[in-house]
Amino acid sequence: MLSLCICGTAVTSQYLAEEYRVNTPMLQSFINYCLLFLFYTVMLTFQSGSDNLLSILKKKWWKYVLLGLADVEANYLIVRAYQYTTLTSVQLLDCFGIPVLMALSWFILYARYRVIHFVAVAVCLLGVGTMVGADILAGREDSSGSDVLIGDILVLLGASLYAVSNVCEEYVVKKLSRQEFLGMVGLFGTIISGIQLLIVEYKDIAGIRWDWKIALLFVAFALCMFCLYSFMPLVIKVTSATSVNLGILTADLYSLFFGLFLFGYKFSGLYILSFSVIMVGFILYCSTPTRTAEPAESSVPPVTGIGIDNLGLKLEENLQETHSAAL
Repeated sequence: MLSLCICGTAVTSQYLAEEYRVNTPMLQSFINYCLLFLFYTVMLTFQSGSDNLLSILKKKWWKYVLLGLADVEANYLIVRAYQYTTLTSVQLLDCFGIPVLMALSWFILYARYRVIHFVAVAVCLLGVGTMVGADILAGREDSSGSDVLIGDILVLLGASLYAVSNVCEEYVVKKLSRQEFLGMVGLFGTIISGIQLLIVEYKDIAGIRWDWKIALLFVAFALCMFCLYSFMPLVIKVTSATSVNLGILTADLYSLFFGLFLFGYKFSGLYILSFSVIMVGFILYCSTPTRTAEPAESSVPPVTGIGIDNLGLKLEENLQETHSAAL
């Protein structure tokens, strides 16, 4: 389901950019954050105790501002990349976030990996290299070299920010609650994306020639994103952010098939080869479970004595007990 949601966002973004020349990634994300706000943030206002919206804002508002900023910019960079490079390349280059995610999980979530996990990630990156080679051999007549490079860089930056967001998501979902994560992302995501929308895209939005097809594509994108955000915490809670990101690489195959029929991509055997290599890496990763290390304990030794001040009291208690027993 998550892979289909990701594929849906990719296809609708590519279709808006190529068929209707609509390049408004922030508007697309803003609609999704509004949906999260209306559903999950409003839900938090009716919670009681420490789960209430005001209580969360008083204690951790600045942390969620940073989380919302990372999530908003990750979405913006990924969607913007569709304007410069092909849909399948965006999907496959996006797996660059996996090693970043593993590094963050090691230091923040205390995840510990075995050698086979690092080998698996290396295999996935090899598949990414195969995909880039296929794009170069295909020529990409519809894009210049500089545009392709810009698109690839945007994907890599967006993937890194996604890794930050996913690690925070795993921490909040497992330590706190799914509703808190989605509610806070909905709140600050709406504010940040709304401000950025007014700054960078107001001219693009004014130039859109709205019709029912464009509106339908916007609705489809927003629904796919809303479902992705709603269901991913459920999967992360029972697995991990790294395994989820490896699993949703199956969206690449869906995207490839859509690209062949909708956008006239030229088929290359290297596409299937790269996908197969990434799947081999995914299977290697899942073949051995990871473990969680305990946080480093304090180096201060525990107190084993009762102290000089309490020694007299303790002796007095023992004398009273002995006297009582003698009587």
